[in-house]
Amino acid sequence: MARLADYFVLVAFGPHPRGSGEGQGQILQRFPEKDWEDNPFPQGIELFCQPSGWQLCPERNPPTFFVAVLTDINSERHYCACLTFWEPVDPTQVSEVVCTEDATEREEDADEGGQAWLSPTAPANPGQLFAPKTLVLVSRLDHAEVFRNSLGLIYAIHVEGLNVCLENVIGNLLTCTVPLAGGSQRTISLGAGDRQVIQTPLVDSLPVSRCSVALLFRQLGITNVLSLFCAALTEHKVLFLSRSYQRLADACRGLLALLFPLRYSFTYVPILPAQLLEVLSTPTPFIIGVNAAFQAETQELLDVIVADLDGGTVTVPECVHIPSLPEPLQSQTHNVLSMVLDPELELADLAFPPPTTTASSLKMQDKELRAVFLRLFAQLLQGYRWCLHIVRIHPEPVIRFHKAAFLGQRGLVEDDFLMKVLEGMAFAGFVSERGVPYRPTDLFDELVAHEVARMRADENHPQRVLRHVQELAEQLYKNENPYPAVAMHKVQRPGEASHLRRTPRPFPRLDEGTIQWIVDQAAAKMQGAPPAVKAERKTTVPSGPPMTAILERCSGPHINSARRLEVVRNCISYVFEGKMLEAKKLLPAVLRALKGRAARRCLAQELHLHVQQNRAVLDHQQFDFVVRMMNCCLQDCTSLDEHGIAAALLPLVTAFCRKLSPGVTQFAYSCVQEHVVWSTPQFWEAMFYGDVQTHIRALYLEPSDDQVSPSQEVGEAQSQDDERSALDVASEQRRLWPTLSREKQQELVQKEESTVFSQAIHYANRMSYLLLPLDSSKSRLLRERAGLGDLESASNSLVTNSMAGSVAESYDTESGFEDAETCDVAGAVVRFINRFVDKVCTESGVTSDHLKGLHVMVPDIVQMHIETLEAVHRESKRLPPIQKPKLLRPRLLPGEECVLDGLRVYLLPDGREEGVGGSGGGPALLPAEGAVFLTTYRVIFTGMPTDPLVGEQVVVRSFPVATLTKEKRISVQTPVDQLLQDGLQLRSCTFQLLKMAFDEEVGSDSAELFRKQLHKLRYPPDIRGTFAFTLGTALTSGRPARAAKDKGPSLRALSRNLVKNAKKTIGRQYVTRKKYNPPGWEHRGQPSPEDQEDEISVSEELEPSTLTPSSALKPSDRMTMSSLVERACCRDYQRLGLGTLSSSLSRAKSEPFRISPVNRMYAICRSYPGLLIVPQSIQDNALQRVSRCYRQNRFPVVCWRSGRSKAVLLRSGGLHGKGVVGLFKAQNAPSPGQAQADSSSLEQEKYLQAVVSSMPRCADSSGRNTLSGFSSAHMGSHGKWSSVRASGRSSGLGADVGSRLAGRDLLSTPQTNGAPPDPGFLRPQRAALYIIGDKAQLKGVRPDPLQQWELVPIEVFEARQVKASFKKLLKACVPGCPTVESSPASFLRSLEESEWLIQIHKLLQISVLVVELLDSGSSVLVSLEDGWDITTQVVSLVQLLSDPFYRTLEGFRLLVEKEWLSFGHRFSHRGAHTPAGQSSGFTPVFLQFLDCVHQVHLQFPMEFEFSQFYLKFLGYHHASRRFRTFLLDSDYERIELGLLYEEKGERKGQLACRSLWEYADRLSKKTPVFYNYTYAPEDTEVLRPYSNVSNLKVWDYYTEETLAEGPPYDWELAQGPPEPPEEERPDGGALQSRRRVVWPCYDSRPRVQPDAISRLLEELQRLETELGRPPERWKDTWDRVKAVQRLEGRPDGRGTPSSLLVSTVPHHRRSLGVYLQEGPVGSTLSLSLDSDQSSGSTTSSSRQAARRSTSTLYSQFQTAESENRSYEGTLYKKGAFMKPWKARWFVLDKTKHQLRYYDHRVDTECKGVIDLAEVEAVAPGTPTMGAPKTVDEKAFFDVKTTRRVYNFCAQDVPSAQQWVDRIQSCLSDA
Repeated sequence: MARLADYFVLVAFGPHPRGSGEGQGQILQRFPEKDWEDNPFPQGIELFCQPSGWQLCPERNPPTFFVAVLTDINSERHYCACLTFWEPVDPTQVSEVVCTEDATEREEDADEGGQAWLSPTAPANPGQLFAPKTLVLVSRLDHAEVFRNSLGLIYAIHVEGLNVCLENVIGNLLTCTVPLAGGSQRTISLGAGDRQVIQTPLVDSLPVSRCSVALLFRQLGITNVLSLFCAALTEHKVLFLSRSYQRLADACRGLLALLFPLRYSFTYVPILPAQLLEVLSTPTPFIIGVNAAFQAETQELLDVIVADLDGGTVTVPECVHIPSLPEPLQSQTHNVLSMVLDPELELADLAFPPPTTTASSLKMQDKELRAVFLRLFAQLLQGYRWCLHIVRIHPEPVIRFHKAAFLGQRGLVEDDFLMKVLEGMAFAGFVSERGVPYRPTDLFDELVAHEVARMRADENHPQRVLRHVQELAEQLYKNENPYPAVAMHKVQRPGEASHLRRTPRPFPRLDEGTIQWIVDQAAAKMQGAPPAVKAERKTTVPSGPPMTAILERCSGPHINSARRLEVVRNCISYVFEGKMLEAKKLLPAVLRALKGRAARRCLAQELHLHVQQNRAVLDHQQFDFVVRMMNCCLQDCTSLDEHGIAAALLPLVTAFCRKLSPGVTQFAYSCVQEHVVWSTPQFWEAMFYGDVQTHIRALYLEPSDDQVSPSQEVGEAQSQDDERSALDVASEQRRLWPTLSREKQQELVQKEESTVFSQAIHYANRMSYLLLPLDSSKSRLLRERAGLGDLESASNSLVTNSMAGSVAESYDTESGFEDAETCDVAGAVVRFINRFVDKVCTESGVTSDHLKGLHVMVPDIVQMHIETLEAVHRESKRLPPIQKPKLLRPRLLPGEECVLDGLRVYLLPDGREEGVGGSGGGPALLPAEGAVFLTTYRVIFTGMPTDPLVGEQVVVRSFPVATLTKEKRISVQTPVDQLLQDGLQLRSCTFQLLKMAFDEEVGSDSAELFRKQLHKLRYPPDIRGTFAFTLGTALTSGRPARAAKDKGPSLRALSRNLVKNAKKTIGRQYVTRKKYNPPGWEHRGQPSPEDQEDEISVSEELEPSTLTPSSALKPSDRMTMSSLVERACCRDYQRLGLGTLSSSLSRAKSEPFRISPVNRMYAICRSYPGLLIVPQSIQDNALQRVSRCYRQNRFPVVCWRSGRSKAVLLRSGGLHGKGVVGLFKAQNAPSPGQAQADSSSLEQEKYLQAVVSSMPRCADSSGRNTLSGFSSAHMGSHGKWSSVRASGRSSGLGADVGSRLAGRDLLSTPQTNGAPPDPGFLRPQRAALYIIGDKAQLKGVRPDPLQQWELVPIEVFEARQVKASFKKLLKACVPGCPTVESSPASFLRSLEESEWLIQIHKLLQISVLVVELLDSGSSVLVSLEDGWDITTQVVSLVQLLSDPFYRTLEGFRLLVEKEWLSFGHRFSHRGAHTPAGQSSGFTPVFLQFLDCVHQVHLQFPMEFEFSQFYLKFLGYHHASRRFRTFLLDSDYERIELGLLYEEKGERKGQLACRSLWEYADRLSKKTPVFYNYTYAPEDTEVLRPYSNVSNLKVWDYYTEETLAEGPPYDWELAQGPPEPPEEERPDGGALQSRRRVVWPCYDSRPRVQPDAISRLLEELQRLETELGRPPERWKDTWDRVKAVQRLEGRPDGRGTPSSLLVSTVPHHRRSLGVYLQEGPVGSTLSLSLDSDQSSGSTTSSSRQAARRSTSTLYSQFQTAESENRSYEGTLYKKGAFMKPWKARWFVLDKTKHQLRYYDHRVDTECKGVIDLAEVEAVAPGTPTMGAPKTVDEKAFFDVKTTRRVYNFCAQDVPSAQQWVDRIQSCLSDA
């Protein structure tokens, strides 16, 4: 029994002592006046009676009632029921208040006391004021209704003036006792004719909520209440606001009821008084209610969750994260709550809803909501009892919870919510309260033990869930209301509006004596009565099903299949049976399987079986295997070890050992220390408690169970299934405890304490085993381990610089420094162990003496272990090292030297799937074990796969040092031992990645040295330090290396240098004056022999020069000139007929351009070549002034001329915007308007005028072009940078070409695929010159007044965009680590994000535009950026597309030498070759150009003489620095270093090629690797490729790799040793099959499976060698075969078909790149027939139109035999300009009036057509260079057409005569 009320208090209004604006509460009387012994009087009641403050009021308010809750220092709650009523105030009291307040009041702002009722000073008549008075009942019991009735009764007696003695009533109230619990009911009366019934709940552990939970949901809604629930559980601060105190109290009560079975243990104040608001800024969590009037004060609280009950909102601050319930519990709970709160929701959509059901009452709904949360907790905490460790049973149970195991078994390790709940105070209380095995149980215990299975089964059946909820609700309701048919209360209430009646007197002063006497009487009676003992029915708490069972039912397919577990078991049995080879084969599979949890458990169980008597001695190999598998298991263990793997292995690491020498044994623990789990205190605690539990349990099992030895470890198989758990044993012991004698009790307590103590010693040993390192250098990785708490940084690593062996000596010797260091390791471990021992022993109740003993013991244990380790370490050093695979030495190039010998590394797989046997199939070549070598040229890895099943394949991965773009240190696990090692990730711009982990034998200093050397080689201080220079020779000619800073030598010195080089390289002292003959076609590819005289004329005519003081060229200059003339540029200018080296006016009329030597000393423009093509009319001295207008002085020069339209292509740098020149202009200019019109600008205009006038006049030069139809499909504005845009032309003469190019006025329909539109789109009137420039730069150019040139502004990307794009492309093609979704889509996405293809598209688009303009007869000046990046790309592409010569091997070389090398593309700067370029990074402008050529090559495979491999070869070597060709930034720099002219003179006698071209030539002679067999060019073909991104392909150069031999671009290295012929195989026996497996990504497929022609040529060479004949060059063989094929026709007209040798594709399809699939399916003709629309090669001249009309429309439908052939036969035909003579099959067709020619007699597709309508004359001809030698001169004849002269040669004179006659007769017939 307990007192119903402890104290009755009367509190009244009193003035504030400090005279502030409010009154304060005063306790008038309290009963009893003495404190109860068991319950002192709570302080501060007067604050809680009026939480908003004590104030006078101008009118009488109705009485109020609420219950406040106070918590005392012992966490006991006191319920203060407060009933407040108002009484008139005595005027004298008011005046007192007024007087004291007057002074302060006046000083304050008027608004302080503005409201009348707030302040007593406000009303005029003080007699009208009312003061509050409160009756308070203080109790430890929560019977709010009884309190309300009781206080109401006292108030009613007073107000109604009933004839009842108040003292008696209060006395009775204070002496009334009620039962505590157990569902009893008691009727009480206070002696005023009243009757009340008090019911106590059945189980007092279940909270009583009445309707509070239902009201809370009603006010806030489901989501809000759920977030408040999670906030309270995860220890956040929760604040309720409401205007009603009763509501606040109910909301707080409701929230607490939801938290059951957890108890809220932080600050809990349902009603907080205004004076205590600062409590809200407390740092601890709380649940507090505050009147809404004080909402403003709560605004600045940053970490408080505010629930506004009146407004129904919950506000969560930004900085607070409330973790939500784990799914699916969150959504399930939400659904069930909505079913309970809104049952009609389920029926809302029914067509025929049932008649409305009555909703459950509020009280019942309250219980249903609580039932939902009770179920939630049962699901959350299911199986929690299986994770309890019982550490002590007597004298009191000590219980610990194994949090990690619980989370691991539930699979919720990552779950934020559960993690926080388990770490919280509430859960700690839950464990200590509910973990006890023998106690009274309640509803929750039943639910969590027996209903879990039911809840799981009901999950998907809402109605069954609802039924369960209702069943639980019934039980909860019954607990609160055990007797439903309760007699009605009978209590006197005051009448209606009684508070408004004027009561004659205030509440009377009560007589203390009377009340005290009543209380004393009752106390005396109670003393005689026996003490009330709470009858408790204790039972063993049911544990429920073990968690694993629950988990297995819920987890779907297992992570580990039975097959994998079988592999693990087999491997272990092989190890212990000594079958090491078998075990080695299985090991990789085992290591892969051990990623799964089940396999790790299986490993631990299997190893347990091989331990006898706690010891298992293994041999060295077995030991290595076991340790390796253990390490693999432990590497995935988190510091929590939630799956118990480390726990299961802990006994094993001290059991497995090997004998190192007599008396020295090494245990496995010394090899598995490097895991984070060992340095986690929580892991050790959980392990310790688990072991203690096992031993305590063994202590109490019947003594007959001797077989359970105290050393029994966790994880050993239990001998009997039906053994009782430790909790069951503990429960039994607790039940028996009261019955035992005192001695027996003492004995048990002592036994338990010694058990714990012995375990503590055991664990101190174990911890020292795993924390003290065997060898400091090995354990360097411990530095990263977290967890040795707050130990010093040195001790945190558990490592020092001294070896672990020296630790033992250091204790004896006074060796100063070393002593300090090693002690530090020992000290750190000692401190770690001591902290652990302190914690666990204090918690487990070990006596202080024992604890002190332990502290003394720990340093000794550590010291002993250090001494043992010293011997072990010494002996382990003597072990023969494990046989590591022999290092494979890489093959080196001639002249390549090793800088660093092999460092042992593991090559790890990166993000590419190929090498690891992914979806592409093939073996898992990576990870591979081997070594990395650093040579002067490359970084090379060679090794073998670690997976023994792959076989003895050699894996090679390498890249040139010069191509390294990024080096990153990484920390990775080695694939074999699973140790954490340092590693390096090297990325190269040749699309290669080396991701390496250094072997443990490689010290960190070796790795650091490797990095430094690599860096030194990558960025040599001088370009002469690169491999191309150091190769095979010291620095040549003893020239001292100039300091890098000395950039500008004097001109005279340079001139001397030039002369010296000229002498040296040309090999003669004079210059001959012979006429220049371009070298013959056959000789063009080979450098002319040294003794041959150069036939180059240097004109000596006078020229006005701005540079040389004398008026004539000096002899030294002339030699320089002769050298310059030999350069590629000049050879090309001669071929194009672009002028001579003269400025005399005599030839000016005939030749519009001349070669000017104005830049021969590189004084005008350092980055231009020495000889430039300029208009004939411009003097050299004017060029200097023109150059000032352009960036880098790169003024416009001609670089190519169209043979047909005679239009020229010019290139220059961009115009100076507001650069330095602009500033100079502005200073001299009188006004800003004339700034542009200074001399330079005028010169520039004159220069452009000269270019225009030097072109052949157009038909209508005054008109202008209206390029109107160049469609938006071609230049669409949907690219990254909006397409070609409108220019800033200032004259308003209609839309200019820029806007039309952007597709502003579309006159023709756009073409698909980005092909140009119809040929007719260029109108006849056009500007003579188009200037294509950067939008931003063209603002300064004044428009041509005569409209002869037009500006085309476009937006281009900058070099930095190319760099950024390339970086992303690298990462897309060679990712550093596997992507999350390794699908083709993710590759394509990252490719798209790189925007590389968009840039390619833009370049092709601009180039095709320029080709169109040139083809239509307009000249084009490309003037972009500085003129050396994008300008070079565009100009080169234009020439490649327009001129077939550049599509030959020789022509392409010329193009690159001329446009890229001579015109100064900055290869060294863009390739970051030197430390200066290091910051700018690698910018692959040239590679981008090669990619564009590759795209064109794909679309027109028959137009290029070189193969795709040639492009890849150039792409690789332009960055590799193997050759000198692509070094330095301009000809000027090359001359400075003496590179430009040495390539001829210094070559003799040197093995290594220095020039890439020379190397390519040599290689081409040996092998057709650079040759394209499908080469069959059209004579005058202009290519117009599709440029849309959808038509572009990713270049396979970026993605392919060959692991067998490394990159195939160093040909000497790629040609591996030949395979032995089948019959000579060393293994002998039967002949083996010639079949072999070709692995993608390993073998080089072109080598293993060469194409048919290469195969035949190889076969031919082999046969010739066998026959003893000198093998013929492949090119000669190939040319002969082609010629024979053309000439040989069989009598029936059918020849041998050869798809490769003979061009059988019609002309229009070929120009589309043989993409026949572009046409409709089934029709191969569609493409050609509507070529106007769909063909990529649109033409704009009548000749091509004629060719289309004939070849397309006739030859499509007729075979060779059925055509009209008036006369046919073989003739040699001279190709177009600079082309050789070729034999063709000619057909004279009278019907069609044309002369057609074919490659071969049987061809149906003709190579070309001569329309006889255009023939003017047929005349005898003369043999020209390269004509057939054996034929008579009279066999030559010429056919002259309106377009050109065709040279023919028949086989003999008669047939020539016959051909001439036939053609003549055809002409006369016409």
